[in-house]
Amino acid sequence: MRVTLIQRFVSAANLNIHLHCLVLDGVYRRGIDGTPEFVEVPEPTDEALQSVLRKIITRTMKLLTRRGVLVEEEGSTYIADNDGDSDEARTLRPLQAAACTYRIAFGPRAGQKVLTIQGAMPREKDFKQILCADIDGFSLHAAVRCAADDRQALEQLCRYITRPALANERVQTNAAGQVVLKLKTAWRNGTTHLVMSPLEFMQRLAALVPRPRLHLIRFHGVLSPNAKLRALVVPQEPEAPAQEAKPAECEAGFAHHRPGRLIWAKLLKRVFEIDMEHCPNCGGELTGVRHELL
Repeated sequence: MRVTLIQRFVSAANLNIHLHCLVLDGVYRRGIDGTPEFVEVPEPTDEALQSVLRKIITRTMKLLTRRGVLVEEEGSTYIADNDGDSDEARTLRPLQAAACTYRIAFGPRAGQKVLTIQGAMPREKDFKQILCADIDGFSLHAAVRCAADDRQALEQLCRYITRPALANERVQTNAAGQVVLKLKTAWRNGTTHLVMSPLEFMQRLAALVPRPRLHLIRFHGVLSPNAKLRALVVPQEPEAPAQEAKPAECEAGFAHHRPGRLIWAKLLKRVFEIDMEHCPNCGGELTGVRHELL
C-alpha cells in the first residue's frame, strides 16, 4: 500500500531514474463486520532492508531480461542491441547516456566530463546511514517517517518528492555566458557547482523529459483508484445538507465544485506565491468572472 513517484533527476540535473515511495507502515484487513482495520508493523531493520534490496535487484534484473533490455549468456549479463527502437528513441539515447555519466553528448566538448567547481572541503567516504542499504549500485533508503497526525511533515515530504528538477535560485550565468548550476549539497570531493555552456545545459534538460503519456505518479494497494477498500480508508469530505443555494453562492461554487480540493487560485498562491485573489495595486479582493463560449 503505497504511492510511488518516478523521479528522473538528482541535484546535478543529470538523468538518474529512481523511485520515491510513500509507504504505509502497516496493512489493512477486514474485521468481522467488514470494516477495514489498520495493523501496524514493526519498524524495519538494516538487515531487513538488505534482504528487501536483494529481492529488488533480482526481480529487476529478471524483468529487464524478459523485456529484452539485458541479455544473459554463460553467466554474464550485458545490454542488448537496440536496432528495433524508433527514430525518436535512437535520437534521445546519446543525450540520456551522457546525462547518466555526467558527460556532454554533442558540441565541441562531446564525450568530456562537465566542468566542476570545488568550493568545499572533501568529506570522508566511509559514511554509514541508518536504515539505508547499498548493494551493487542499487540503494534503498527508509530512514524518513511521518507520524499519522503530523500533516505538516507529510505535506513537506510530498512537496520534496514532487519537486521539479531545478530551482531558479540554483541556476545562474557567469560573465562568460556559461550556465552555473549550484548543487543542493556538496559532493564528497567538495564539488559545489557545475559549469556548462547553454547548449550543454539544454542537453541535460532534454534528457530529463519523460516520454509522452507516462504517468509519473502510481497508486498501489488500497490507495489505488479501483481498490474496493479505498472509499473506506481514504478520508472523505462530509456532505453538506441539501438546501437551496443563492445566486452568489452558485457563482462561488462554480470555481470550487469539487469538495476537499483547493481552488486553482489558492494553489497558485501556495505553490508559486502568486496571489490571484487580491489586487496587486490596492490590495482589494478580486472577484472571479465566469465566461461562457457561445
